[in-house]
Amino acid sequence: MIYVVATLTVKPEMRAELIEGAKACIAATRQEPGNIAYDMHESVTDPTRMVFVEQWESVEAMGPHGKSDHMRAFGRIAVKCLSAPAKIEIITPAKVDVR
Repeated sequence: MIYVVATLTVKPEMRAELIEGAKACIAATRQEPGNIAYDMHESVTDPTRMVFVEQWESVEAMGPHGKSDHMRAFGRIAVKCLSAPAKIEIITPAKVDVR
């Protein structure tokens, strides 16, 4: 299982546009093969920080997502709304024995 955490810094005046633009992308991504979860979160301390948390079955399943039409459409919106490059981190659960 793979997780993606994408942190976006949004221009304050563009926040509503980014959120509106994300709706179609979120709905379409949730229908992609191999997607387990795809959610957008907002910081409780910084209204300009939005965080996408994605869960995928595998790296391979995640691959087509970045080239999808809905991601390209959202990218055209996001590029106008962001005040800094997105920070994207791909993580996987740690193998920790808690017995």
